[in-house]
Amino acid sequence: MKLMVTGGAGFIGSNFIRYMFDRYPGYTIVNYDQLADTGNPAQLTDVFGDESYHAVQGDICDSALVRDTIIRFDIDVVVNFAAVTDIGAQGAEDTERLVRTNVLGTQVLLDLCREQQVKRFVQISTGGVYGSLGRTGYFTEESPLNPCSPFDASKAAADLLVRAYYKTYGLHVNMIRSACIYGPFQHSAASAAALFITSAMQNKQLPELDGSFHVRDWLHVMDLASAVERVLHDGEAGEIYNIGGFNERRDLDVAELIVGLLQKPSSLLPVAKQSREGKYRRYTLDPSKIASSLGWKPKYTFEQGIEETVDWFARHRVDGLQLQERV
Repeated sequence: MKLMVTGGAGFIGSNFIRYMFDRYPGYTIVNYDQLADTGNPAQLTDVFGDESYHAVQGDICDSALVRDTIIRFDIDVVVNFAAVTDIGAQGAEDTERLVRTNVLGTQVLLDLCREQQVKRFVQISTGGVYGSLGRTGYFTEESPLNPCSPFDASKAAADLLVRAYYKTYGLHVNMIRSACIYGPFQHSAASAAALFITSAMQNKQLPELDGSFHVRDWLHVMDLASAVERVLHDGEAGEIYNIGGFNERRDLDVAELIVGLLQKPSSLLPVAKQSREGKYRRYTLDPSKIASSLGWKPKYTFEQGIEETVDWFARHRVDGLQLQERV
């Protein structure tokens, strides 16, 4: 298989590439990444020099370069991790960045996959497209889209485009909507867990929370990688798959676990505050569909995964600071 991974120098994409190389050494993997924001090729130093690994620096909105890459490496499958993440969208420029990369970039990839007859396209989305739940229940693949932030809205729009290319043109597509991802190589500001870890390592007060009942479903990055691998090999055309970890936790519980693992004083724990408008308070995904149809299930419990993640941060950072500024 010849696989093009967009956003492959980021946290999730780099872990996925590493996962695939460990299991499929005969695959050709092309890492297509703009190296902006949190993209850092140093995250893949362990695969540098492998004749099956190739890196292309480029924007997914650059149709000429994307086309050239697909043709040059005779790509079979495209997995789209590339995205501008939630930067708060405080103004028009922020929102424009989200829409340009997350929506228009996805459209460029879809058009070129269709043009070049790429066999499969896998879109990496987020459970945030569903919005917020109450205190009970789970989001399924049939739940309506009700995003609460510009980032989630951009991912929802991209998902609709992906589905439309399947219905209109018969392009073999899949969409993966995941729970909150954590694990090695994560940027310190990319998740509550990573931010809590790096703050506690520096003996800083952990950030305030958006309400004491702000609850997330957590998924280890390698569990997501295994789910993506299962979908790109066996996913049914046009289908959406929710990837949940069965690890629903309050932010405050996560903070307490991390502070305990690092043996830091409880005085570092955050103080809950009222939830801000536009921020969902709870989302958790039902992964029954991928479990029953593709036989996938998560490997990591949250306690096991977060302990390994804390250990990784401790071994790869100095005084809680990133060794690589853009890891």
